[in-house]
Amino acid sequence: MGGFLRHRKTWLLVLAAVLAVIVIIFYPRSQPVPTESFDSVVLDRGDIEKVVMASGIIKPAVQVSVGAQVSGQLRQLYVQQGERVKKGQLLAEIDPTLQLSELRNATAQLAIGKAQKLASEATLVQYRKALTREKVMKRDGSGMNSALEQAQAQYDAQVQQIAVNEAQIVQAQMSVQTASANLGYTRIVAPVDGEVLGIVTPEGQTIVSSQIAPTILVLANLDKMQVQTRISEADIQKIHPGQPLWFYVIADPKTRYEGKLGYVQPAPLEALEEQNNRTGGSNQQSSAIYYNGTFEVDNHQRLLKTSMTAQVFISIAQAKQVLRIPVAALGRSLGDSRYLVRVQNEKGIEERTVRTGINDRQYAEVVEGLKPGERVIILQDAGAA
Repeated sequence: MGGFLRHRKTWLLVLAAVLAVIVIIFYPRSQPVPTESFDSVVLDRGDIEKVVMASGIIKPAVQVSVGAQVSGQLRQLYVQQGERVKKGQLLAEIDPTLQLSELRNATAQLAIGKAQKLASEATLVQYRKALTREKVMKRDGSGMNSALEQAQAQYDAQVQQIAVNEAQIVQAQMSVQTASANLGYTRIVAPVDGEVLGIVTPEGQTIVSSQIAPTILVLANLDKMQVQTRISEADIQKIHPGQPLWFYVIADPKTRYEGKLGYVQPAPLEALEEQNNRTGGSNQQSSAIYYNGTFEVDNHQRLLKTSMTAQVFISIAQAKQVLRIPVAALGRSLGDSRYLVRVQNEKGIEERTVRTGINDRQYAEVVEGLKPGERVIILQDAGAA
């Protein structure tokens, strides 16, 4: 009985070894994977675009706060909110009573100055004649030195008086110009073509102009909008002016707007404001750094509104009609842009090494290792490469 059991155990071991050899010979790279544990996809060609995402705020490309440079009551507004205006068009008028009074006073002072100069010139003529007589009398020996000296002093003083009169006239002329300009400032005109974005100061309100001109209304050209983006410090070296981009606004994510990146600020806004906000303590960086990038987009249909939030996608690399593989199909990384990929064919599941190119986090370009039409495996637990 014991011998029979020993012979039976030996035959079982031989049979297991033969089966193992058969598996090694006929299925060298096959990996049994339950069909319910994976999905597969056929490789095809398509476009791949690598982008940098950034958030942005939409503002008018041209926006002007129209203010008052003189004080007074806002007597009348000639436009309404939303109205389109042309450059030079009258927008509002401030009560000009004070400015008219200042202009009349300055004009009167100018007239006084001119009259005083005429009087001084007439007196100078008299002093010149007196000085000439004293010089003749001195030459003839009948004059006195004291009289000659007095005549000379009166003449010189009168010459200086005329110089003072001329300076007073210049000063009065400047006052007239200032008063005339202030009178003109009571008529508020449009500095640019645009649309009345909002009215800040209502009719009848008294405006007090000091160092900062009070805003009466805001004017903007809404035909062209500017998108101000915040680009992360981690992405800024990939970004440069002229790169193509597209964006959508949160209010309408289905509409895609195209554009090109314009100016990229070389310093973050925080660094530019640092001088004004500097305190006596140590200045430690405690938040993420963002750089401002701006670009303009046409808005003739007026779909874009001021202060809308935009999601911007800046294209940093593109590949057209290349063989591509889903990133979820890329297995273990082997370095140098090489990955292990499982390929399904008539023999089963084959593991293959592929080299990839541009990667947009959804698809990766296949440089070598795969052909169009081949089917690759996407495992349920596969992570993004």
